[in-house]
Amino acid sequence: MSYAIRSGIAFSEKELLDLAAAWIVLSVAFALLIAREPGTGGFDVAAMPRWTALSFVTVGVAFLLHELAHKVVAIRFGQVAEFRADYSMLFLAIMSALIGFLFAAPGAVYHRGRITLRENGLVALAGPVTNLALAALFLPLMFLPGVAGDVGRLGVWINVFLAAFNMIPYGPLDGKSVKDWNTSVFVLVFVPSLLLALYVILFVGFR
Repeated sequence: MSYAIRSGIAFSEKELLDLAAAWIVLSVAFALLIAREPGTGGFDVAAMPRWTALSFVTVGVAFLLHELAHKVVAIRFGQVAEFRADYSMLFLAIMSALIGFLFAAPGAVYHRGRITLRENGLVALAGPVTNLALAALFLPLMFLPGVAGDVGRLGVWINVFLAAFNMIPYGPLDGKSVKDWNTSVFVLVFVPSLLLALYVILFVGFR
């Protein structure tokens, strides 16, 4: 069975399940990473519900819209496109977060059909560009007090990180497809994404 929205984009039950699983697991994994107590190897258990909720709003949305951007553009170019979770990698995300780092490759949008090099590059580019746009939307919240400020910091952090990481021109990452299509576009997106990611990691943080 599949479900369609007004734009004509359809989701199978399997795809919806995979998207939900990836959203939940990534949010919990990131919350585990944030809730670690430096120097002890333990976790601030009392803070886990709060960080999990914040991760659902920020990490989950960043991931979901990144993947949906790929799907929408692929369909725009006449492709059959569907997200598939990688459950072994989702398990690894939880395990890595438990030991103090996060390795997240939750799955990908797979598309098939006739496609040009340019169209394939634009499909790949859609995800990182969406993350940069989301970072800009979260940015004003950073300057507000309380929960709104936490949402803003975490939203900016995760989105610029995802943009930069996915633009690395290696293997199955988006950057390779973009670079294969157009080196100038690749540089124009990758370099600012990398600089922004380094800045927020080193000087802003997510707490």
